Amino acid sequence: MLKNVPNALTIARFIIIPFIIASLIQNNYILTFIFLTLSALTDVMDGYIARKFDLISNFGKLVDPLADKTTQIAILTTLALKGFIPLWMILVIFIKEFAMIAGASFLYGKDLVVSSKWYGKLATVLFYVAIVCSLAIKYFDIDFKFDIYVYYLALVFTIFSLCMYFHAFYAQGYLKKENLRINK
Repeated sequence: MLKNVPNALTIARFIIIPFIIASLIQNNYILTFIFLTLSALTDVMDGYIARKFDLISNFGKLVDPLADKTTQIAILTTLALKGFIPLWMILVIFIKEFAMIAGASFLYGKDLVVSSKWYGKLATVLFYVAIVCSLAIKYFDIDFKFDIYVYYLALVFTIFSLCMYFHAFYAQGYLKKENLRINK
């Protein structure tokens, strides 16, 4: 029974996304924060339970980061459409995520599951900090829009993480010509 808990918590994060977006669209920043916090707690809990009870699965390794990225991209897209952040930033994030998903899919076809690294997690955390800053600025009607600097920092680490993943895959030989053939 316990072995499915981490994956169930990951699936719950997907279910929470529409609630986060709906409350954000309605300018209910407190409710948005509550749903975002609930999503973050399920993320922490699923990782903790999976590691503590040795319940790490390939499904979890693939779907957990997908839940993070889906939540993050949905919120950031909504914030961009509402004018909180520039639209070009979303384009950069989409390109990075597409490259990561394409790379992970290719490597999964080679029986290698890509797990997240500290630099990818740091970029994700920085985006969530920036989102919370945006919510606080709007809720408390703060004049100084310091959140944009946190978004820029998160974007720098996002690009850095893409470079680091690419470098790691190249160094491990996965991007060499003879390894780029698909297994049949």
